[in-house]
Amino acid sequence: MSLENDLETLESAEEFLDYFELEYDAGIVQVNRLHILQRFHDYLSKGEKAFPEDDEAKREAYKQLLARAYQDFVESDALTEKVFKVFHMHEPQTVFVPVGDLLK
Repeated sequence: MSLENDLETLESAEEFLDYFELEYDAGIVQVNRLHILQRFHDYLSKGEKAFPEDDEAKREAYKQLLARAYQDFVESDALTEKVFKVFHMHEPQTVFVPVGDLLK
């Protein structure tokens, strides 16, 4: 089986961490599982073109990115990391109003 085929069978954050043989704190994963997986996805998307063709080398690169995604939530929390759009909805918005509109 190829790496991509293996990954398609994985569903939970724990399954991904186990597949890549990463040690993890179950409590951290339980609270942040969706955030960890989304961050992993974001990291994969950013580096997509730079991944090696060889499955073993690609597997190692993916493992490092998943470890980094997990570590983000060991050192921080979901509210600080703001992985999902919902966390950005109440931030101050910058709005441009042309001077001409002020004079109407």
